[in-house]
Amino acid sequence: MAEVKRVIWIVLDSVGIGELPDADKFGDVGSNTLCNTAKAVGGLKIPNMVQLGIGNIAGITGIEKCEQPKGCYGRLAEISNGKDTTIGHWEMTGIYSPDPFPVYPDGFPQEVIEPFIKETGVSGILGNIPASGTEIIKQLGEEHIRTGKPIIYTSGDSVFQIAAHEDVIPVERLYELCHTARRILTGKHAVARVIARPFVGENGVYTRTPNRRDFSLKPSIDNILCVQDKGLSVIGVGKIEDIFAGVGIGEATHTKDNQDGIDVTLRYMKQENEGIIYTNLVEFDSAWGHRNDVKGYARGLEEFDARLPEIFAAMRKDDMLIITADHGCDPTTPSTDHSREYVPLLMYGEALNKNVDLGTGKTYANIAQTIADIFGTEPTTIGESYAKKILKNESDNRKNG
Repeated sequence: MAEVKRVIWIVLDSVGIGELPDADKFGDVGSNTLCNTAKAVGGLKIPNMVQLGIGNIAGITGIEKCEQPKGCYGRLAEISNGKDTTIGHWEMTGIYSPDPFPVYPDGFPQEVIEPFIKETGVSGILGNIPASGTEIIKQLGEEHIRTGKPIIYTSGDSVFQIAAHEDVIPVERLYELCHTARRILTGKHAVARVIARPFVGENGVYTRTPNRRDFSLKPSIDNILCVQDKGLSVIGVGKIEDIFAGVGIGEATHTKDNQDGIDVTLRYMKQENEGIIYTNLVEFDSAWGHRNDVKGYARGLEEFDARLPEIFAAMRKDDMLIITADHGCDPTTPSTDHSREYVPLLMYGEALNKNVDLGTGKTYANIAQTIADIFGTEPTTIGESYAKKILKNESDNRKNG
């Protein structure tokens, strides 16, 4: 088999490709983030992903097909019980989550709020409702500035979010509040993430800043990121370090947006390292999906695609590129929450075969199992490896050499 020594693993946060068979249980019938976005804007210009085979994936419509894709392509289903960022990322690394994280459609109970106020020393809180992050700071921003009380809110996901103006509650103090909330939110209230949501502005016009931080539950160590125990590096780009609470991450860089995430990924690619460069591009979800910004979502897809030639050019002969997603967040539906969808899987590199249809995988964890197989590390507890399908054998390499 051809040898792969490094994996560049890019998650297009929320770029789902069609409802899963159980989407009705999650209120997501009809969701198809990629295809519905393409249809809404009259088509997408994503020629590089087309060349990798994204339009050839089963079930995809409205995206151009390629006669001879240079990548391996397929789609993955989710077996864990959820549709959020944490569960999606955890599953693709090999962690099965049979129980959903708690959600709070009526806000958080006093058994959470009272100890939060007491232990943080704040004078009280505002909000404590499910809300859009941009809308709630419009509604409560002035009162927050006047009173100094942090804004607490949640969504359809398992999140405890704290919004604060950076001039009222400095960022480091906001992070302290989040650490306290994370310590309180355990047991039956063990939400997937506590999120710091700092913002700036005045006179009712507010903008969230890149100083967002996620404080996640700690995952099981039985996942592919523990390859660093075998002497391989694991580098997190974007919110990867936060999603895994630092577990398994050897080095990390937080980023402000998609373009910054790509820039940082390229910088790491140009360094001498072996193992995994694991990148999350969050704007698809945070800036466009949750705000039902169809045009922004489409533009973001095209902007990512336009950067792919740089990524291809930076790849070594022993690199494997993986492009996937963690859930859906269809900007064309009335909901602003995540959606229960299949995710795309694109794999590419000089050591890989071309035009391989991987079909429909039963779990996102097929990614982890494939990486474990390639690196020769312990297999993950779930997932099927694609290594034998995608890797060129040595005779192929000699022919191509």
